[in-house]
Amino acid sequence: MDNPTSTVARTIQGLVLDVDGVLTNGHIIYSDKGEELKHFHVRDGASIKLMMQQGIEVAIITGRESKMVTRRARELGVRYLKQGVGSKPAALEQLVTAGFPGQNLAAVGDDLQDIDLFKSERVALSFAVADAHPATQANATLVTTSAGGTGVCAEIARVLLQAQDKWPY
Repeated sequence: MDNPTSTVARTIQGLVLDVDGVLTNGHIIYSDKGEELKHFHVRDGASIKLMMQQGIEVAIITGRESKMVTRRARELGVRYLKQGVGSKPAALEQLVTAGFPGQNLAAVGDDLQDIDLFKSERVALSFAVADAHPATQANATLVTTSAGGTGVCAEIARVLLQAQDKWPY
């Protein structure tokens, strides 16, 4: 896999993830009590942990706020989390100030508000999920074969870690 994308993938130090439509299928479910429910895929969690173990830092930046996202980030050991943001590039700058890598980043998104993050000078490689908005796909470096919430991070972990000769399987 010696192509321009794999060359960039070799340099990736951090991965920025969206939540709704990437780590979940994008559906929002409310209980009768008004609680919001989210469905996370276990393969994403295992792959996030694997990337962090192999030296790729992971951040979550999302436009919505959810206690479940806070809980999931904590369970996975993701230290960099920004919720309820209006500007993802601005939130990324705050995370960089807090210690997240400032260069050679990859970003994953599904919707229009992710395009600005893809265009950030800090983002070297961008992924749109298979069921992302067409404009988001058009602005991404790569489009995954996996839809949001179906193990996208497992696919991305393989791409990044194989390029870095750190794929253990």
